[in-house]
Amino acid sequence: MYKEGVLGYMKYVYVPKGVCSKKYEFEMNGTKIESVVITGGCSGNLQGVARLVNNRPIDEVISTLKGIKCRGNTSCPDQLATALSQI
Repeated sequence: MYKEGVLGYMKYVYVPKGVCSKKYEFEMNGTKIESVVITGGCSGNLQGVARLVNNRPIDEVISTLKGIKCRGNTSCPDQLATALSQI
């Protein structure tokens, strides 16, 4: 995971494993997710996930998305929860 930040805002880039999406970019303000951009995968579903998690507390998003399965033992939402858990 790559991160950079200025004045309380942190930007993270995460490369997911075992899913169709290729890259997650998200910005945090403290413990709140400011924005998420997901590259690759099922565009409509991932745009929906990104919009649903915006402006939500990180702990709430992790508990909501963790454990969702699609292919194998993970999914794009589960990988986002994994990425957020590493912060």
